[in-house]
Amino acid sequence: MDGEAGFHPAVIFDEPYWVHDFTRPPADGWVCPYPFSVGRYDEPRPWMYTDDLFGGVRHHHVGLDLGAPAMTPIHACWDGEVWSTGVNDEPGSYGPTLITVHEAPLPSAVGEPPSGPPVRFFVLYGHLHGDSLATMSVGQTVRRGEIIGRLGTEDENGGWPPHVHIQMALEEPAVCDLPGVVSPEERQDALSRYPDPRLICGPLY
Repeated sequence: MDGEAGFHPAVIFDEPYWVHDFTRPPADGWVCPYPFSVGRYDEPRPWMYTDDLFGGVRHHHVGLDLGAPAMTPIHACWDGEVWSTGVNDEPGSYGPTLITVHEAPLPSAVGEPPSGPPVRFFVLYGHLHGDSLATMSVGQTVRRGEIIGRLGTEDENGGWPPHVHIQMALEEPAVCDLPGVVSPEERQDALSRYPDPRLICGPLY
């Protein structure tokens, strides 16, 4: 979906990439064979979220993770504006975070073209490089394909390997944060409020 009628990729994968299965831990010593990778939406990860932030119960992922080397550019999916910026600095959290707001027709399913009336939606980008926020201010216009941030390093993005967590929301966020993982009991409600980011990122898997 990189035509002018569709959404621009958040991260440009210009070579092969790996699709992770985080439902179980990687084998000891395993190293991802590619510099780019995808962590799936709507995936239980019961072994991964051990920081206090998750309360021992939140492990169901409701965003999309795009892995790439630190400082890889992140692009706006569509014309819109900056909704909020902030730093979620708890261990395991997003670190530097950006939320944009857009209004556009959305696909009816992953891999389909946008259709129907415009929908107002928000997009959270977490685990950014700190310098990304220096050029972003609330209300600032962003254009489709514009570089709006870069992937952060592990020491500034909550302790995670470089990647961007992308999460869509149909409701206005209260702060510059969204629950990227929820408890299994919260899953169904979360999926209705946080649609599959592949609607705007394309059918990556």
